[in-house]
Amino acid sequence: MPPRALDPRGIILVDKPAGPTSFDIVAAVRRRTGARTGHAGTLDPFATGLLLLLSGAATSLQPRFVGLPKRYLTEIDLSSRTSTGDPEGETVEEHEPPGRAELEERLAGLRGTVELPIPAASAVKIAGERAYKLHRRGVVVEMPVRRTTVHELLLEDYADGLVRLDLLVSSGTYVRSLAEALDGHCRTLRRIEIGPFSVGEADPEHVIAPDEALARLA
Repeated sequence: MPPRALDPRGIILVDKPAGPTSFDIVAAVRRRTGARTGHAGTLDPFATGLLLLLSGAATSLQPRFVGLPKRYLTEIDLSSRTSTGDPEGETVEEHEPPGRAELEERLAGLRGTVELPIPAASAVKIAGERAYKLHRRGVVVEMPVRRTTVHELLLEDYADGLVRLDLLVSSGTYVRSLAEALDGHCRTLRRIEIGPFSVGEADPEHVIAPDEALARLA
């Protein structure tokens, strides 16, 4: 197979719908452009929102973009937990959701630097194998803990056990872990910002020149 093209080179912003994997989106862009294509962070299939793709020669700039903070809007169901921390898993526990005061107390404990277990249904490797593959086979393993920073955590609404949050978090944060720390599961998840890039700019046909993209990081 011939090497992938180095052009078009630059950054492509895509608004991922629910359903396809991030790698499905990468593959579709790669087929359309014929260029080498990478990403600066994936989204779960159920999630929507901003994917930052690197095209052509700009894939070498990946380290400059993978560590950017990310902003999410999420709805968390506090009346139940699922096996995956999202709506795709099986319900494993049902309970009464907390009152407003108790919820505020839980949220306060999640602001700043926190350590949370990585979800079992994740791509992290455990003994050389992806955790989600072990999870699908019913293999129970102790998941590693990841330190993350919650820069902003805004409570937008809370009614009938469903809380809506606006989160600005460090790269590598699993919002599903935050949901599980609240004794619930993510019902919806949408990424609206990656560093200085916004989902409102998303256009899979537009390539942001590398120099322009890097200038935004300054």
